Amino acid sequence: MDATERRRLVIGTLRRLEKNGRFLLEKNFMQHGRCSVYRHSVAVARTGLDMAERLGIRIDAESLVRGALLHDYFLYDWHTGYPGPPCTHGFTHPFIALRNAGEDFTLTRREKDIIARHMFPLVPIPPATREGWLVCLADKLCALHETLSRRGGKRS
Repeated sequence: MDATERRRLVIGTLRRLEKNGRFLLEKNFMQHGRCSVYRHSVAVARTGLDMAERLGIRIDAESLVRGALLHDYFLYDWHTGYPGPPCTHGFTHPFIALRNAGEDFTLTRREKDIIARHMFPLVPIPPATREGWLVCLADKLCALHETLSRRGGKRS
């Protein structure tokens, strides 16, 4: 899959999630630095696809993109609106995201794996799929970049 095909897959999937669920709410919640959850999720999807391509890993690209876009579908500002102590958000939000995604969309086994296990090792069970591992790693790379970037990302 070339760069143009990867871009089309992300944009097409993004549009379907925006149309049929609450995905656009993610623009209202900050993730790392000045980066919204929405922008972070898009970056994770793109990074996961790029990693698979560069490493020559065969994947179900559609599941990777949907799982990556929904991996943080918790739909609240974890800095201020998390229903528990903020220090526990990292341990619990994958399951909140999975519940919310399951309410709005029909998920495949791979997509559920990606969402529920992307916080390994905080969530002690590792991903069971290649797509899950790629999203787990892409999430950490993007979070690091967003946190340390001087610009802090754009809010959108």
